[in-house]
Amino acid sequence: MSTGKINVNTENIFPIIKKFLYSDHEIFLRELVSNAVDACQKLKTLASAGEFKDEIGDLKVEILIDKEKKTLTIRDNGIGMNQEEVDKYINQIAFSSAEEFVSKYKDKGDANAIIGHFGLGFYSAFMVSEKVELITKTHKKGKGNTAVKWECDGSPEYTISDSDKKTRGTDVVLFINEESIEFLESARIKTLLDKYCKFLPVNIEFEGASINNTKPAWTRKPADLSPEDYLSFYKEIYPYSEDPLFHIHLNVDYPFNLTGVLYFPKLKKNVEVQKNKIQLYSNQVFVTDSVEGIVPEFLTLLHGVIDSPDIPLNVSRSYLQSDGNVKKISGHIMKKVADKLDEEFKEQRENFEKRWDDLKVFISYGMLSEEKFYDRAKSFYLIKTTKDEYIDLDSLVEKVKPLQTDKHGKTIILYATNLDAQHAFIDAATNRGYTVMLMDGVFDSHMVNSLEQKIENTSFVRVDSNTIDKLIEKEEVLPSKLSAEQEETLKKDIEEFVTKEKFTVTLEAMSESESPFHITIPEFMRRMKDMAAIGGGGMDFMSNMPEHYNLVVNSNHPLSNKILDEKDESKKKAVISQAFDLALLSQNMLKGEDLTKFIRRSIELI
Repeated sequence: MSTGKINVNTENIFPIIKKFLYSDHEIFLRELVSNAVDACQKLKTLASAGEFKDEIGDLKVEILIDKEKKTLTIRDNGIGMNQEEVDKYINQIAFSSAEEFVSKYKDKGDANAIIGHFGLGFYSAFMVSEKVELITKTHKKGKGNTAVKWECDGSPEYTISDSDKKTRGTDVVLFINEESIEFLESARIKTLLDKYCKFLPVNIEFEGASINNTKPAWTRKPADLSPEDYLSFYKEIYPYSEDPLFHIHLNVDYPFNLTGVLYFPKLKKNVEVQKNKIQLYSNQVFVTDSVEGIVPEFLTLLHGVIDSPDIPLNVSRSYLQSDGNVKKISGHIMKKVADKLDEEFKEQRENFEKRWDDLKVFISYGMLSEEKFYDRAKSFYLIKTTKDEYIDLDSLVEKVKPLQTDKHGKTIILYATNLDAQHAFIDAATNRGYTVMLMDGVFDSHMVNSLEQKIENTSFVRVDSNTIDKLIEKEEVLPSKLSAEQEETLKKDIEEFVTKEKFTVTLEAMSESESPFHITIPEFMRRMKDMAAIGGGGMDFMSNMPEHYNLVVNSNHPLSNKILDEKDESKKKAVISQAFDLALLSQNMLKGEDLTKFIRRSIELI
């Protein structure tokens, strides 16, 4: 047996490593299992190259708990090491990396630099151990192939001695410290293996059972996979989810390496629930499922797996966000997603329309947040009409232009946000031959603004924001049947029964067949409040502003003359109140005591 001291300037680096890694100390298991998998993979490579001629056997990694001895062992039957290699890889290379870590971060309190970035995987064992033993036997034959045992208690001193280990490979034995006793619980280890090691390429065994899928869908060729295989893999990752709409298989080897399978889920209106379902891997080792800032925001609504060896393992999100390779990968994924959607739109238009209500949330989010995606998506973005037809943007403008161009030459696109609440206004517009679009999605108030800015000479107007003749102003205007004096009197009569803070009364000459009173919401104010309600645009203050409406009186309706001619003030009040309440009722604004009074008054009138 021999002892040695690692040549480091810092007397005891382990407390410093523990301090920096405390919040992430569970990653020790990922690091050690990954190292064990690498050892197996290296042996397989040597065998393929003809440099290892013995039987490889069943390559595997075992995780063993001994509660009595308070040990956790990670065992592999991979490449193994001899004493010279232990000295090189454990005592020299890894520890010099440890010294670099300490010198760079010990005074900065910077917890963002994590251990794997410095090649310190093996030393993560000391985060949870009071002592670590490494027992290893090389795959090599002949002189110098004696098994070796290395021991260290977290100080620069170590001991190294011969071992009686008979089989090829390495055991890393952790003597778990009192603060980390949780890692001797089977359930805790099983959870960590499921999280970090579920798709490692070498068989991982724990408590006599294999815990991983060594050939997940993203590592196989698309030609070798059926639709059922993709669905089965989706269920493996998200066991309780609805079936996805469709998937994209990513496979890139230049200018960076990237594989993965991304799925389009059935999106609900609660967007936040859908986020952070993409799992990020590096060579089948789990890195994170918090990919915001690593991929564009809207892509976080997708589900699935991205795997790239060019994504550094074990570094912080802020590091990943600024990494050049990550940015290139992010741009590539966005392009592939746009390609897939374009292909689905062109080749399976009918299916695309059937899936639109789910796809719309995702596509709208992307168009609003990423200019490059907008440029691609505008060709396959659909808007549904109130009659359940789906129209793409180019076709929409051409369809409505003949009837819905105003006197200034601007194309007016009418839209509704609620089929039931705005039914009377939709009905009036469609009776004129106008097309009304349904914009009732979670991002649609923002989409309306965005599309209006980007589609030249076009304005979006909500169908209940004005009376039918004012929605699309034409050259010809109906004359009023009332004199200016009569109009002034009528306006004053009506204003006596209307809350001036909430309603502005205006008179407009309309067809006699139109309703006597209309309640409309000024387009600008209503749109700002809609945007404030779902957040964004710096409009939060708008949500607290009082509601304000226009009460538009049809001066050509016979009721206007009836009000003017009525001498009995109580009867005049009843007529105005009834017409006003009917207008409120059509906007679903008549509630509580006012609704009760309206019902009683209606019965009396009958």
